[in-house]
Amino acid sequence: MLRAMVVDDEEPARSELRYLLEETGRVDTIVEATSAREAVERLMENRVDVMFLDVSMPKTSGMQLAEALHKLKNPPAIVFVTAYSEYAVEAFGVDAVDYLMKPVETDRLNQALDKVQSHVKPQATPHSTVERIPVEKGGRKVLVPVDQIRYIEAKDDYSCIYTDNDRFLSTISLAKLETKLAPHGFFRVHRGYIVNLAFVEDVEVVSGGILQLGINGIEGKKISVSRRRVVALKRALGL
Repeated sequence: MLRAMVVDDEEPARSELRYLLEETGRVDTIVEATSAREAVERLMENRVDVMFLDVSMPKTSGMQLAEALHKLKNPPAIVFVTAYSEYAVEAFGVDAVDYLMKPVETDRLNQALDKVQSHVKPQATPHSTVERIPVEKGGRKVLVPVDQIRYIEAKDDYSCIYTDNDRFLSTISLAKLETKLAPHGFFRVHRGYIVNLAFVEDVEVVSGGILQLGINGIEGKKISVSRRRVVALKRALGL
């Protein structure tokens, strides 16, 4: 599964590309940025395999950002997504993997993802650096092993981490936990939930076609799955 960043100053364009990426079932993490500057900030917090980059943006253009990233030791693959065809030659001058025209079509997006997966170098899964998560409990710091975490729920400015018999608060955002825990078999099924796939006990279809997950060791808890994440989740669970 790939980790992607979508960089576009227009929210509808970001939302549409996010939807298409989720529908492919080939991307498990999607970070968004509204400008080149924000993209750099997010890149410092989240390792991504591919950046889907709009060419025309205020202040620093997508092409200028790609040129800067090209100088990094391990830059993400760049796929330009734009309404302008005249930048195609320049795009490949900065080693862009592909160049998609808006509106993006699903088949064409899958072709781009094929190229990205061929381009991305396999990286060692960083298990040794994220085997435990620091949390708050009774006014003190506690380190919870990731293999004991059943699911995580967003609560205001905190993340609630649930094991089979306890609950902990963490100041780490759900987005950052998603990035840290994805290599350990965790999946963000909803804006407000991350689940440990190893503890998914059952999958139930309820009214309106919504999927709900039962979690082993958490009696009576059902977690709804966002419609946009159903395809990717089924793939991850082998359904």
